[in-house]
Amino acid sequence: MAQVPHATMATARPVVSVYKCDEPSAKSGTLPMPTVLCSPLRPDLVRCVYTNMSKNKRQAYALSPKAGYHTAAESWGTGRAVARIPRVPGGGTHRAGQAAFGNMCRGGGMFSPTKVWRRWHRRVNVTMKRHAVAVALASSTLPPLVMARGHKIDEVAELPLVVTDDAEKMTKTKDAVKLLNGLGCQDDLDHVNASRKARGGVAKLRNRKYTMRKGPIVIYNKDDGIVRAFRNIPGVETACVDRLNLLRLAPGGTFGRFVIFTESAFKKLNEIYGTMKSGAPAKKGYHLPRAEMENADIARIINSDEVQKVVKEKLDAPQRYGRKKNPLKNKDVMEAVNPGSTDARKERAAAHTKKAKKAKKDKALKVASKKYYADLMGAFEAAKAKADAEAAAAKKLKEGGDEEDGDEE
Repeated sequence: MAQVPHATMATARPVVSVYKCDEPSAKSGTLPMPTVLCSPLRPDLVRCVYTNMSKNKRQAYALSPKAGYHTAAESWGTGRAVARIPRVPGGGTHRAGQAAFGNMCRGGGMFSPTKVWRRWHRRVNVTMKRHAVAVALASSTLPPLVMARGHKIDEVAELPLVVTDDAEKMTKTKDAVKLLNGLGCQDDLDHVNASRKARGGVAKLRNRKYTMRKGPIVIYNKDDGIVRAFRNIPGVETACVDRLNLLRLAPGGTFGRFVIFTESAFKKLNEIYGTMKSGAPAKKGYHLPRAEMENADIARIINSDEVQKVVKEKLDAPQRYGRKKNPLKNKDVMEAVNPGSTDARKERAAAHTKKAKKAKKDKALKVASKKYYADLMGAFEAAKAKADAEAAAAKKLKEGGDEEDGDEE
């Protein structure tokens, strides 16, 4: 649902049309708008009260104190290389020797078991409940909130929807269906019927097999058969104006339910809840909630002549000429901030170029030096090889002469 600001005022139309039961498209007259239907909208209040009230129908449940302890388990003690948790005695079955009693054991007791003396119910202040009902009634007069809650009211003439007291004397369901169709509620009833589906889980076994959306609620003053006529229509509920319940006016804690009033019930709203100038005659010491602001349009209030003539004039922001530029990326801006930066940059570039040229020259000298050394070493190696060859030849010649002298002897 769309977010509604706190303390937003509801509709404040002066009169509301009353439609005939036998001819719903025709009007029988008008009624003044009750003050309770102009109450400020408080979705937070409705949600809080609904949450606490819905807890008051819960039944207590608890775990049996003996659950998990139906065995004569004892610990085996130390020395058997197993945990000291109590174990089921006996033998011959899987259960024998299994751990028991502990909340971590299969079939063991529950940790901190639930008790029946848990605080199930919640007390809600009477004034808060009355405020919540007033807010729920006021929200039912705003078509955007009713449509946001899921109701199909495209064919409904107006909200709040009021019919004559002849509706309270209906006793047949077919007459009630005819009345709702004539008021433009057929789309909403079809939507309710289409939403019926089986509920999941165990609740299907507890008389809650199906779920269904909520349809319109009919608020009457005197039951002359109206409850019997409407009770068998899916999604439609009835409520007496003297006994309005927030759980029905705002199902799920979301206000904006589609409400149909009878004429006498609509007239009785002022008698029950009173007006802003007087208290509620039927509710001792009760006064309707008041909005924190009569006009929630803050922009209109601030811009009004009464406020603007007493406030200070608007301060102009400091004027900036052009877009700010980064000196580290823009050379012109750097020159303006740091004069001489251009010359320094050129000097650095020239020095870099000079260094590169020198490195190139040094590289050529290094290559020439290597070549000279290689040639020198080549000549040395050749001379050394030649000398070694001559020495080997002389040695061989000498060895040959010694062999000839030996033969002559």
